[in-house]
Amino acid sequence: MRANMTTRIENVRQVFTPLKIDGLLVANGTNMQYLTGFTGGTGDGLVLIGKDKAALITDSRYEDAYRNQLPAGVELLVTRNYWGVAMAAARRFKIEKLGFEDTLAFRDFDYIDENFVGTDIAPVPDLVEALREIKDAEELNKLRHAADVAVAGFNDLLSELHVGMTEREVANLLDYKMKQHGADKPSFDTIVASGYRGALPHGTYSDKPIAQGELVTIDFGYYVEGYTSDITRTIAFGELDNESQNIYDVVLRAQKATIAAIKDGVSVSHLDDVARQIITDAGYGEQYTHSTGHGVGLDIHEGPILSGHVPAEEQIKTGMILTIEPGIYVTDKGGVRIEDDVIVTPDGFENLTEGITTDLIVIDR
Repeated sequence: MRANMTTRIENVRQVFTPLKIDGLLVANGTNMQYLTGFTGGTGDGLVLIGKDKAALITDSRYEDAYRNQLPAGVELLVTRNYWGVAMAAARRFKIEKLGFEDTLAFRDFDYIDENFVGTDIAPVPDLVEALREIKDAEELNKLRHAADVAVAGFNDLLSELHVGMTEREVANLLDYKMKQHGADKPSFDTIVASGYRGALPHGTYSDKPIAQGELVTIDFGYYVEGYTSDITRTIAFGELDNESQNIYDVVLRAQKATIAAIKDGVSVSHLDDVARQIITDAGYGEQYTHSTGHGVGLDIHEGPILSGHVPAEEQIKTGMILTIEPGIYVTDKGGVRIEDDVIVTPDGFENLTEGITTDLIVIDR
């Protein structure tokens, strides 16, 4: 893994020249983890990358854990004065023009603006985030494992569901099942939205009991070894009315068509168009209120975003992992979303979560 991180740091250096910088200061916790393995998170350290030197700057709480665990060429600087030591290291690394993440808090920007002794500082949008979109082989294996755990946990849950359970009870039971199967923690608050609450795309869960004849959307993701899954299934508790069944069928058709359209070089906006056209043609275009998917990895939401608002030249590439999650949400009635995690391969795709059927699951007890 440390060898992979050395490559990632070199990939950052490759874009120094086009960006007209000769150093990068990284404060985002996930980006620091990606580059060095440091898991302290935002606020507990900094990573500084120069043309031929790099450093993790953190405090003594992490000294023993990372003293001998950093990638080649990355030194550990132990201090409570993260920003002051970073500026001193920038001088030592002979950095003249320092790039920084454009998400940096203003007070931190103000500090480096006042204390950097090189010629200039420059905001750099999404540099590391763009590199993270394409996963290496080790990352893909971890994502496969996270998906396998999530699939096993959800399938285990199904046998214990019944009418009358509250949404909260379903969410708690799912959490228990996932951790039994090896998950570490959820990557977001699990969504369990039944009946009319299914019209809320991010409705988390409530104490509402699940009634006979309702659709229930369950959206969940769990971390395993630092990488997460992101899956949604909408299931039926008892027999559905005709409109609910039709909505499910439309969303499933849109989801399958979008997955089938995945291949290296396809524009991200095209994938959104595939799903949106099917849903619009069925009369539910205004009830499809979000993008068709996104990347996933160390974070639950990564690039690319599968949206019609993305420039047409932005393409999906081999090694990306995408969620494909079209949905329809009808106020006061309910909603349907179906989501899988799919790796882009040279020949098409690999669906990591097909172990949970997308045929309508009916709980009849």
